[in-house]
Amino acid sequence: MKINQSHIGILVASAVIICWFTSIYFLLRWNFEWSNPLVYLMIFIQMHLYTGLFITAHDAMHGTISSDKKLNNFFGYLSVFLYAGFFYNKLYDKHHKHHRHVHTEDDPDFAPHGFWKWYFSFMMNYVTVIQLVIMAIAYNVLKVWVAEKNLLLFWVLPSLLSTFQLFYFGTYLPHKGEHDNEYQASTLNKNHFVAFITCYFFGYHLEHHQQPKMPWWQLYKTKSDSNLT
Repeated sequence: MKINQSHIGILVASAVIICWFTSIYFLLRWNFEWSNPLVYLMIFIQMHLYTGLFITAHDAMHGTISSDKKLNNFFGYLSVFLYAGFFYNKLYDKHHKHHRHVHTEDDPDFAPHGFWKWYFSFMMNYVTVIQLVIMAIAYNVLKVWVAEKNLLLFWVLPSLLSTFQLFYFGTYLPHKGEHDNEYQASTLNKNHFVAFITCYFFGYHLEHHQQPKMPWWQLYKTKSDSNLT
């Protein structure tokens, strides 16, 4: 059966959310042993799924999940709230400001200094008091039923690690320094597998700025295989 092209974005977004939810459901119930190496592998898998939630919300910001605006925004609100209690409309405004004023003083994602100062500046620009309150309430409610070690290891830690993944591959690496293009962005010169594992092809960042309406799962098509090493 041929799938309607307009429905693929919904299927991809749903798959990411379902994978995240299924993983977190079983991990929070897992009576694990610290000596089990699978524990540490699952932390990174869960980190990648958290990053997928944010990338899904990012696609919604560019209207690429569905042509139905309400449905598109629903996925955006849901994904970013599950990610860390963020409010989609706030992130939407700041992300589009980044695209309009890239690499300038008005760019909320840009800071002309080293990695750590830039990272903390980036985080402080997006984290709000109400978001921290929401996450604190959620943590304390969840720990009534979930072992605290599971919460810290599979709910808190992967989401924090994913902020580094998103920041490094989606902001710092492509936008640091000066570039000879209007978007002040570089792109990842690696194969598609590396591009997916690192940040859902978001390392193809120049291509994203050139074609912001291209969803993450099609972004690799903008990258010629002859340019990959």
